[in-house]
Amino acid sequence: MSGKTFLVVVMALAALNVFLFVSAPPPLPEQTMPDANIPVEAALRLAEIENDAVRGLWTEEIVGAGQEAGLIFNEDWLEADEQAGPLPALFLRETARNLERDPVRLSLFLGSESPINPAIDFEGLQLDYFKRIRETGDPQFFQMTDTDLYTAMFADTALVEGCITCHNDHEDSPRNDWQLDDVMGATTWAYPNARLTGTEILEMLVALRAGFRAAYQTYLDKVIEFDDPPQIGTRWPMEGYYLPSADVFMDEVARRTGHASLEALMDAAVMSTPAMEDSESVGGADATKEQAR
Repeated sequence: MSGKTFLVVVMALAALNVFLFVSAPPPLPEQTMPDANIPVEAALRLAEIENDAVRGLWTEEIVGAGQEAGLIFNEDWLEADEQAGPLPALFLRETARNLERDPVRLSLFLGSESPINPAIDFEGLQLDYFKRIRETGDPQFFQMTDTDLYTAMFADTALVEGCITCHNDHEDSPRNDWQLDDVMGATTWAYPNARLTGTEILEMLVALRAGFRAAYQTYLDKVIEFDDPPQIGTRWPMEGYYLPSADVFMDEVARRTGHASLEALMDAAVMSTPAMEDSESVGGADATKEQAR
């Protein structure tokens, strides 16, 4: 790629980063980005950076601080008679459901080798790659042989005591010896194309941000029906019986992801090389197919 083309891509991706950080971005304009040839691996790494920030924010500032303030979180939070919110894994699952409704073909799945819910048990090729994650801690990139989807798996690690307590004490859990820092599962992303344009990256991240916002708004919609609802506005549970509005929540997401997401976008620009063949992407999709046989 020429230096001039590289500069154009970097500037476009930096503009994308700014675009994503507004609370409610306007509709995407046509021809937003030049046709950067960005490997799907870079795009899915960026999605995971965003997810890590939201997961940490939800776990620490909403669930952790919220429980101390008197809020309740459990696996039955969507039941009509439950006055509770989603646990971290269930917040991610709600985000995944929202992504399923979006025309952008990014999918999200949280699976495990020892899940409480058998429906998210890894099997086949995904199980093989998960075992590599458990052994090395390194992300895995491959192409599914049955769906042809380009897939990225990232370790889901037990970072807080609440996660392991929930799994160890649950009557349906196949394991009760989880410890902090154990790899409990993997966050799995999938996308149909080996390479994306800058516009497609933008669409992907706007869809993901919308999925996060919708998941949080679903919680707020339930909260207002509580017998004793917390005040919703600019304050957080660490200050008392409060919850931030969706705008305040997403503004904090933007603040937390700003630097890391911009660096990932820059890395994506560096990896963008129009002359590269698809066989060289995603760690070599053709090689991965061969290994999977």
